Amino acid sequence: MTTPTFFGYGSLVNTSTHTYQGHSPARVTGWRRVWCHANTREVAFLSVHRVDGGQIDGLVASVPDADWAALDEREYGYRRHPLDPAHVQLEGPAPQDPHIYQADPDMIQDPSVGHPILLTYLDVVTQGFLRVFGPDGARAFYTSTDGWGPILDDRAAPIYPRAQTLSTQETQFVDQQIALLPSVIQQL
Repeated sequence: MTTPTFFGYGSLVNTSTHTYQGHSPARVTGWRRVWCHANTREVAFLSVHRVDGGQIDGLVASVPDADWAALDEREYGYRRHPLDPAHVQLEGPAPQDPHIYQADPDMIQDPSVGHPILLTYLDVVTQGFLRVFGPDGARAFYTSTDGWGPILDDRAAPIYPRAQTLSTQETQFVDQQIALLPSVIQQL
């Protein structure tokens, strides 16, 4: 029996937000990350879209006993899709039965003032990329992500349910990357 795996490209890269084991850095080709929103959510969230020549870094991790229920619940609003193992690059053996989560393309729109990106969500994702891929890999997260929109500064009162405490250096890194974006910062 094979152990299925998932490719995490956002908050799942931050292993402080989950307990999935057997994770390793990976790259998926043919996809890019995108910020989007759906009317079922008040804030923007990360998804992926297919792009010829696209590639994104993230983590591959195993789903013990093929029990997708908890991960599917965490990733509500997304559809789980099988990935071609040939499109998943990592050190070591190819992942078994890899999957990726994507928001329903027919149900999403670009981030908006009414559906901003939460800064604490962006903090969590960036912290994960810094820990796994270092500063260059974290900068690549920003440049390999489409759909940047307004960012709501909720650091003083986190709205994101998996918010983490960042070090001063991590916070400064996020703030430096935001300064390079076309995004507008909104205050709570």
